[in-house]
Amino acid sequence: MTEPTAAPDAICSAKGCTRTATWALLWNNPRIHTPDRRKTWLACDEHRRQLSDFLSARSFLRDVEPFQGDQPRE
Repeated sequence: MTEPTAAPDAICSAKGCTRTATWALLWNNPRIHTPDRRKTWLACDEHRRQLSDFLSARSFLRDVEPFQGDQPRE
């Protein structure tokens, strides 16, 4: 299977993973961020659930969407 083409730094945010990101996990910490602020973690297919679960357990996850290579990353 061929990995999607993306920006060179568009790799999964999971520790030690070097796969190309295919998902954007949009989140914020309501204690320190304004409600409209979104930070982004990138995820490959394998780590999407793991990273989503981590953010969800802390009530930080706001949205998960397919990663577009031109999305800003904070």
